[in-house]
Amino acid sequence: MITFLRAVKGRAYPRVVGALREPSWMFWEIFLPILSISAFVMVYRALEAPKEFEGFVILGGIMTSYWLNVLWGMDSQFYWEKETGNLQHYIIAPASLESILAGMALGGMFATTTRALAILFIGTWMFQVDITVVNPLLLILVFIVCLAAMYAMGMMFASLFLMWGREAWVMSNLFQEPIYFLSGQNFPVKALGETVAAIASLIPLTLGLDAMRQLMFPSTYSWALMNPVIELIILLALTLLYLILAMFFLKKMERLGKEKGTIITRWL
Repeated sequence: MITFLRAVKGRAYPRVVGALREPSWMFWEIFLPILSISAFVMVYRALEAPKEFEGFVILGGIMTSYWLNVLWGMDSQFYWEKETGNLQHYIIAPASLESILAGMALGGMFATTTRALAILFIGTWMFQVDITVVNPLLLILVFIVCLAAMYAMGMMFASLFLMWGREAWVMSNLFQEPIYFLSGQNFPVKALGETVAAIASLIPLTLGLDAMRQLMFPSTYSWALMNPVIELIILLALTLLYLILAMFFLKKMERLGKEKGTIITRWL
């Protein structure tokens, strides 16, 4: 356990420190999402949509910043580490691969949270969006569990992307825009229809956004997919499922590397 915690701390540290060493990165990672959010807010205003929909867009912009961190900071990480020659050191280290990915996740969460908070405050102030939190404790639980499920999914895909080889870059790009659409980044996911929305619920971001919107904008219950408590339970189940799959795929990847002398092995 001590080795596990030290590995988590060791991998989280560079991401936490690195997020503070380059202020220009922080500016652009706040400014560009605000620019994208502004475009959708203007569309809703032109259509005279309910004011709450502007809040939907701001919350969607915040949560998708975490998805981007999962996609590029977790899913593709082992592939980039292999390209730079660090992966073999991770595999032969006494620490587990799960602890290394957990450290990356925690460090990435910190860096992304600082930008997410800035987007939240700037967005709500700029567009005068009123937020009414009806159940703060449930909101915090949904947010934390949603992040846990997203990063667990990132741990699972980290090994899969590595074994897919050069397709990792293609897969990262492939998963970016469809997730924006299926998660309902800028609109209530219920608008996709019950069948598509149910399939999209396998993505933690979908349920997390839907639950948090209900808890922050209670007047929009009619646009909700399901009760936020039920969504929290499903998110807990998804977290457990993706963690189990992540452990399985990581062990599979490590075994293939030892047996065949290469990580890039097609076995699916």
